[in-house]
Amino acid sequence: MILGNLSGLSEFRLLGFSGTSPLHPLLFLVLLSLHILTLMANTVIALITNSDNRLHTPMYFFLTRLSCWDICYLSVIIPSILENLMVGTVRISKTRCAMQMFSFLYFGVAECFLLAAMSLDGYFAVCCPLHFTIIMSSRVCRSLVVGAYICGTAEGLVHTLITFSSPLCGCAIDHFFCEIQPLLDVLCGNTLPSEIQVIVVAVFAILSPFSLVIYSYIRVVSTILHMASAESQEKAFSTCSSQLLVVTVFYGTAGSMYLRPKYSYCASVDKFLSLSYSLVTPLLNPIIYSLRNKEVKGALKKKWSKPKLVWK
Repeated sequence: MILGNLSGLSEFRLLGFSGTSPLHPLLFLVLLSLHILTLMANTVIALITNSDNRLHTPMYFFLTRLSCWDICYLSVIIPSILENLMVGTVRISKTRCAMQMFSFLYFGVAECFLLAAMSLDGYFAVCCPLHFTIIMSSRVCRSLVVGAYICGTAEGLVHTLITFSSPLCGCAIDHFFCEIQPLLDVLCGNTLPSEIQVIVVAVFAILSPFSLVIYSYIRVVSTILHMASAESQEKAFSTCSSQLLVVTVFYGTAGSMYLRPKYSYCASVDKFLSLSYSLVTPLLNPIIYSLRNKEVKGALKKKWSKPKLVWK
């Protein structure tokens, strides 16, 4: 709703799923169940990889951070969605909206670069096994994670400061949380500079790491094809295809959201895309990267099979 320049605006209205009210109870139960399941899976992975010395390798170092970031990522978005499903239109203060937008962008962009770092780890492990421990030292791993933190912080600050320092002409956001695209609809005047800024930053934050991921997997597959054992090839292809599916869903849905002009936005499609990369990917990450992994399964069995103290 365009109301003219609302310089003193103090809150927004998140419309969310206002058009599907008969399905709200079912959606609430489904999303709540998936949310709890995802939190449990990621928490288990984070605890297991930290507590088992055999899993203190670069791959599991990155997986622990991925699980922790997924938990934080979900905690930013899902409560807002559940609140909308319970009470309908949600009122949110301008400050809380800005914090929500920054947090979402921070964890989302950081995860984009973390997934790229994980693909590099896999590339060096397969293609440069003799130099792997030197290349992927603990210092390098920590530097890659810090770099992901910095990129997430930078993008979150840029988008949030530019968006919330612009004059606003509306208070109704047709989304279930403070996303960039729906917020562009409530900005006054010409939004083309903001649209260009979103696309330029998305190219850096989504296309750049995704290109690195694709390159790494191409080199890994090329190396796998030269393996003598057909069993080794099949196992490696199974792992790579599963991981590539997850990163493609994440980067693909995020790219579809941000790498397009404003006139092509569709509220219902955007909400579906947001759910895909904010809920589906964090649920798949622990399953694909960890729970199908022999070392993680072994660590879980070891934890569960520890003898219990029996009082007599």
